[in-house]
Amino acid sequence: MPNIKSAIKRVSVSEKKAAANKSKKSAIRTTVKKAKADIANGENLDATIKSTQKALDQAAAKGHMSKNAASRTKSRLWTRLLLRAT
Repeated sequence: MPNIKSAIKRVSVSEKKAAANKSKKSAIRTTVKKAKADIANGENLDATIKSTQKALDQAAAKGHMSKNAASRTKSRLWTRLLLRAT
């Protein structure tokens, strides 16, 4: 446990940021999971893909996931959608 006031503050701030980041990453995973389920069921495909892509792009822009990971996830969703359509 830190003794210095600034070190104590850094610990509390980093815990708050870690909790916020964990929540945001969980929300992104939930969004992708819902998109996969909608693609499998064939429901709201346009709205689902559009909202999921927006969420992934925002997450990449804010640093919650890397740009390449967001791009890879979007690509896999599109592939899943196209394979379902054929």
